[in-house]
Amino acid sequence: MKSSLADRAGAVGWSATRREGREKVTGTARYAAEYAPARRAYAWPVPATVARGRVTGVDTAEALAVPGCLAVLTPGNAPRLGPTDDPTLRVLQDSEVPHRGWFVALAVAETLEAARAAAAAVRVGYAAEPFDTVLRDDHPGAYAPEKVNGGYPGHRERGDAVAAFEAAPVRVDCTYAVPALHNQPMEPHAATADWDAEADTLTVYDSSQGSGLVRTVLAGLFRLPPDRITVVSEHVGGAFGSKGTPRPHVVLAVMASLHTGRPVTLSLPRRQLAAVVGHRPPTLHRVRLGAAADGTLAAVAHEVTTHTSRVREFVEQAAVPARVMYAAPGLLTTHRVVPLDVPTPSWMRAPGEAPGMYALESAMDELAEALGLDPVELRVRNEPALEPDSDRPFSSRHLVECLHDGAARFGWAERRTPRREGALLIGSGVAASTYPVWIAPSSARARVRPDGSYLVQINATDLGTGARTVLWQIAADALRAPANRVELEIGHSDLPAGWVAGGSAGTASWGWAVHDACTDLAGLLERHEGPLPAGGLTVTADTTASARQRSPYARHAFGAQFAEVQVDTVSGEVRVRRLLGVFAAGRILNPLTARSQLVGGMVMGLGMALTEHGGVDPAFGDFAENDLASYHVPVHADVPDIEVHWLDEHDRHLNPMGSKGIGEIGIVGTAAAVGNAFHRATGRRIRELPLTPDRVLAALG
Repeated sequence: MKSSLADRAGAVGWSATRREGREKVTGTARYAAEYAPARRAYAWPVPATVARGRVTGVDTAEALAVPGCLAVLTPGNAPRLGPTDDPTLRVLQDSEVPHRGWFVALAVAETLEAARAAAAAVRVGYAAEPFDTVLRDDHPGAYAPEKVNGGYPGHRERGDAVAAFEAAPVRVDCTYAVPALHNQPMEPHAATADWDAEADTLTVYDSSQGSGLVRTVLAGLFRLPPDRITVVSEHVGGAFGSKGTPRPHVVLAVMASLHTGRPVTLSLPRRQLAAVVGHRPPTLHRVRLGAAADGTLAAVAHEVTTHTSRVREFVEQAAVPARVMYAAPGLLTTHRVVPLDVPTPSWMRAPGEAPGMYALESAMDELAEALGLDPVELRVRNEPALEPDSDRPFSSRHLVECLHDGAARFGWAERRTPRREGALLIGSGVAASTYPVWIAPSSARARVRPDGSYLVQINATDLGTGARTVLWQIAADALRAPANRVELEIGHSDLPAGWVAGGSAGTASWGWAVHDACTDLAGLLERHEGPLPAGGLTVTADTTASARQRSPYARHAFGAQFAEVQVDTVSGEVRVRRLLGVFAAGRILNPLTARSQLVGGMVMGLGMALTEHGGVDPAFGDFAENDLASYHVPVHADVPDIEVHWLDEHDRHLNPMGSKGIGEIGIVGTAAAVGNAFHRATGRRIRELPLTPDRVLAALG
């Protein structure tokens, strides 16, 4: 019998509310630092206070005298770690200090207060060395990496872009700068580790984007079989990429538990995050666009310089988006990276696309002005038939439709004309958005119980994005069962393996495995005769073979963003009055959680445009803005009317749900739309983010 609409309220396409909402608002959802095993102790790290050098000695006498102090771990007594391909995790293994904030000791105590006091009492001696933390385009240490983040080639060239640029009748040659940015999740990085010496097992509760990967890494570092390690990441209070792989906090927590024989909780103070959990590195951009008089592009050249640490190479792939956006016979995209005495960069929401599209879409606006052409029309005229980088057909694109739909909804034809309201200058801007479609192998298990209820299990992670809810909807839909009869378990390393929550690949990857397991179980039930066995029926699915097949299609999500800003000519303050985005991101599985993700990304892009800046102090070698008082994320008063819309896009070349990732595309293009609106309002172009009052007043003269 077909279930009623009320029974199917959780099925795909409906705006189901979050499954864990009640637990979160009532405080019963437990995060990593809230697990409290018996005899739990607390740890507090000691960060290095020099920008480069080595530790010459650690005096722990005063710290050990603090009441309740159990131990102080140093490079001299910390457990020795096994091999790892991530040297940022090799904490307390030697005396080297590669950057300010590198952990040089760890205090462990009965209470959090005692651990903090003991850490403050540790006396560390250093042999400081000269350091360099300043990125510049002409740095002598810059080199061209073979690969950049995501595995992309660092250099790609089609045709002779430089010659085509020089021959073009209309040209723009512009430089842009994006500062270092920080993820700033609400929940700081935290872990509770419980080493059972008798059983030789380890249980870890970690704030992580993937408990399976944490288990694998810890197994190597501590020389344990993976089946003796359990990692739980059931609830995570945000990440934006900064928890994509294990970070030093979880290694230190395990070290402390091994050393003391006690469960240990370590929650990093926010002021320490900037130095140890990754950041979006600063990027310097040169963009050259050459076009015919009608706006047809002849050349696109995007060259990027960025920094990495001396500990581990990480190269932000900021020139990569230019390889897929617009048709041009000449295309040049390059990256150069400078190793500096800075913390190791890492992933931050839309790595590569967020800074790269700011530069490219700002340059497209400058080209439109040079041509005397509407910037929407310029983008439409350069729509490629195939992906420029690969000559593969797009599985779906619809960028032109997003531009036209967004322009109509925004009232672009009327609003693009700047105006003045007293001391306020008003203007509107537009920019395109893009993000690749990633799908990774995953596995899932589905079981029907004798009472007719269902249990679906997969080691997915919900960062607050609504993944738990959407997977539950996919399961109910594939089972053709009432949603209230379906239970979902995620966030535990003992469950069937799922990919990390990153690259906007979570739902597309996990959902495919859940869909396959539940579809197979539904088919098995149709063929089953008689009562169910006492243990029910169980089906497992693994998408490794399917997900790893190279698609003949170029798979990306696209969008268009429009912004209206006001510029106060007296104070220099820029405020965004309105943001509107239209996206083509495959089938939208839950409109409620999808809108939340897209709005959240656009708010983050607004912060990138107007307030966020992680500057490295050249005198001390650390990030000056290292807390929420100095690093300004947007607050409610900063956020205007935000409208989010999407096209009803049906893409048969993705996964069984037809879904694309939506966690990151919202931030892509926002900063360029705001910057372009500022230019239209003032007639001035600021090519360095953020658009702070000091820069605005200087530009206005």
